[in-house]
Amino acid sequence: MDAFLAALEHPARDLVAALRRAVLGADPSIAEGIKWNAPSFRTREWFATTHLRAKVGIGLILHFGAKKNAIADGGVAIADPAGLLQWLAKDRALVAIRDADDLATRGPALQALLRDWIRAMP
Repeated sequence: MDAFLAALEHPARDLVAALRRAVLGADPSIAEGIKWNAPSFRTREWFATTHLRAKVGIGLILHFGAKKNAIADGGVAIADPAGLLQWLAKDRALVAIRDADDLATRGPALQALLRDWIRAMP
């Protein structure tokens, strides 16, 4: 991951690195790797991928593994008291991060959300 980030030519490279630290700091079971040509995170399955093509800042796509899985028709109940999630499908959501201040402000809520997401993994 370090080599990927060092070579990354992106206007929000420092924000990507800060998001990486926030995600890894959410739970000691989180590992990282490059999946879909972007920094991605996993426990027993891949659950988050950095969205580097956002028009403003970056995003974190939360999902339930690298392969399609059996998610109930109603989706998954994830507590989101801070309103971070923008649902893209019943098994995928986006957390948009505008800048470093936004990440700093919402970082604790993001980490709590990630812990809930990991617990909900099928």
